[in-house]
Amino acid sequence: MKQFHIKPFLSTTLAVCIGAAAPLLIGSTCLDKQPTAPQAEVPSKVISPTVPEQAVFDGVTIDLRRYDRRERMDRELISFSYMHSSTLLMLKRANRYFPVIEPILKANGIPDDFKYLMAIESSLNVLARSPAGAAGLWQFMPATAKEFGLEVNDEVDERYHVEKSTKAACKYFKQAYAKYGDWMSVSAAYNAGQGRISSQLDKQLADHAMDLWLTEETSRYMFRLLAAKEVFNNPQAFGFLLKQEHLYPMIPYTEVTVTTGIEDLTDFAKKQGITYAQLRDANPWLRSRTLKNRTGKKYVIHIPTQEGMNYDPKKTVAHNKAWVID
Repeated sequence: MKQFHIKPFLSTTLAVCIGAAAPLLIGSTCLDKQPTAPQAEVPSKVISPTVPEQAVFDGVTIDLRRYDRRERMDRELISFSYMHSSTLLMLKRANRYFPVIEPILKANGIPDDFKYLMAIESSLNVLARSPAGAAGLWQFMPATAKEFGLEVNDEVDERYHVEKSTKAACKYFKQAYAKYGDWMSVSAAYNAGQGRISSQLDKQLADHAMDLWLTEETSRYMFRLLAAKEVFNNPQAFGFLLKQEHLYPMIPYTEVTVTTGIEDLTDFAKKQGITYAQLRDANPWLRSRTLKNRTGKKYVIHIPTQEGMNYDPKKTVAHNKAWVID
């Protein structure tokens, strides 16, 4: 993909025009009533990213030359390119979560590319919660989470558990793949539901989910997934220039295994040498100040180390060298 660089949008012209008495005329000197002032620089141009002719998902090449596919891909690449804060945060957080997610996907026979599905679901925010009630990195709804083995109640919500929610997502993907035999259709089903994708494939006599007429959200979803992979594989081509120290490292921790209840998690945290806030941050699946655990279930609680919580950004290692510049 052709590389380009995005210059700051607020140019000298815009800065001058804001304080000028003359009307703001983007692209002109904007100082028609002040002829003695020095001529301002023309604002930087907004550049459209280049749409590739094809994309690859789990080793399968997807042709993007057809007009509808090309324009859908274009929309999502533009979205990633100019929603700067969201895309930057995703890249930074990926350095913390991809090393955890990738081995789980591999162990369960799920394509590595599904880590990008997690990225578009939650922007890699482990605390993400949708207005509809979907939660966590994989944005499980409560009923679906329970169906695939996650505990969800007032004290424990394993949708926020990075490893357990990823394993539950793998179960869903394998079940859907057994039905469709196509990973892109699996991704569409994750967004719209297996029932809807199956019925639409039958009604529209289509072989592939990318050829279906679906709601805008689901139609965009598959191309957003492909666009996310493009951006992660070459962020510099979209104007994102990060150094290693800009990325978020994994926070090292020790483990405490409990099989009984904890009456006061604030007191528990203090005894571990951390605050309640730090305990919750390291274990977002804990949703209350108590952990009654009446059934004697085994829980593994992460206790972040002091050194890890005060990490030196200069020592951060990039999980993917393609994410950073020298």
